[in-house]
Amino acid sequence: MRYPHEPVLLDEVVRFLVHDPVGIYVDGTVGNAGHSEAILERLDPGGRLICLDRDPEALRISEGRLAPLDKQVLLIKAGFAELDRVLREAGIAAVDGILLDLGMSSYQLEHSGRGFSFQRDETLDMRMDPLGSLKASDIVNTYSSRDIEDILRQYGEEKRARSIAKAIVRTRKKKPILSSHQLAEMVRSIVPPSHGHTNRHPATRTFQALRIAVNQEMEQLERFLQEVPWLLAGGGRLVVLAYHSLEDRRVKQAMAVWEQGCTCPPGLPVCVCGRTPLFRRLFKKPMRPTEAEIDRNPRARSAVLRVAERIVS
Repeated sequence: MRYPHEPVLLDEVVRFLVHDPVGIYVDGTVGNAGHSEAILERLDPGGRLICLDRDPEALRISEGRLAPLDKQVLLIKAGFAELDRVLREAGIAAVDGILLDLGMSSYQLEHSGRGFSFQRDETLDMRMDPLGSLKASDIVNTYSSRDIEDILRQYGEEKRARSIAKAIVRTRKKKPILSSHQLAEMVRSIVPPSHGHTNRHPATRTFQALRIAVNQEMEQLERFLQEVPWLLAGGGRLVVLAYHSLEDRRVKQAMAVWEQGCTCPPGLPVCVCGRTPLFRRLFKKPMRPTEAEIDRNPRARSAVLRVAERIVS
């Protein structure tokens, strides 16, 4: 079954990622398989695509969508932070390209029933992997006000984090907060639209922060960035689509470090650090969707695309 979902910057992603039509590529966040389907169309019969996702429903949808090309596709239930293990178990030393689309799929927002969206009245779950131990309802109903404030401030960059955290604690004393609608309406009462939130639901940052905390998204990204230089073959490319500043900032920092060569003091006659660049960025300023794409697909508005190529050693 297909769900309406338009992949962001589709042409650009595929063009930068697939530089060898018979290479091995990874879609680390397959979702509804929009990018994966286009990648496979670009590959020759000898090319292969490994698709990962923590969400079994995403894999089920992707399996149906990619069935005509199943001989070239390997679908695995795993997060992108587990890619090192996945490749070792598959007997693959390195791949020619890795894509991470760090956004939410339309299915997860609109059909999963896990409370990712404040526009629906669903159980306050927010687990990408339904087998995960921590739910969003656990955080809002058991964490201290200070811990909730830290999550909202760190992962949501929410200026009213303290007020919202205190309101959550007050509210749960009367009745547990168990649904997305409950939480969204409570936040709306603390951060009304008149306070500069005219174009964005007041609960947007709160929901983002809780989702990131539940799924340990920043920790997963950090682990991946530590390992990815050794998972790409020479000339291989890392293509990342990020949708909020925390993710994009960390990806930008990592790529800048990988691109850096010798770090010895300028006065030394010869290099003693032995450091050489690992990657080169294909462009320094991030690529963003055009206004035409944003008009067609409003969810693309905050997308940022960065690409780095592994230097042949």
